[in-house]
Amino acid sequence: MRIKFKRGGQRRFLDLVVVRLRAPSVRGILQFGFDIPYSTLKNYYNGSRLLPLDLFNDLCEVAGIDKGDLYFEEVNENWGKVRGGKAHFVEKLTKVEKLTSWKSSPLVET
Repeated sequence: MRIKFKRGGQRRFLDLVVVRLRAPSVRGILQFGFDIPYSTLKNYYNGSRLLPLDLFNDLCEVAGIDKGDLYFEEVNENWGKVRGGKAHFVEKLTKVEKLTSWKSSPLVET
């Protein structure tokens, strides 16, 4: 499972973790025993990747953050694939509809 915040919420969450842990920066979170690469942590910070549920729980526990005060939703690991597949389907369907309407126009001889 992954944790999905509203736009900018994940960055604010990680900023809150930094403040609560009194870390000098986001990189300072790693000194508390989190075994993740810094590049991955940066991706979480800029919102290009969603936080895994277990990391989110660990960060909340270490920083003393009550999850009830946060607005987030839990999504499946493949939520982006499902969303992308649906968008791809709609795109292809639109192209097919344009093609069939073009073929059935009175300007085209059959």
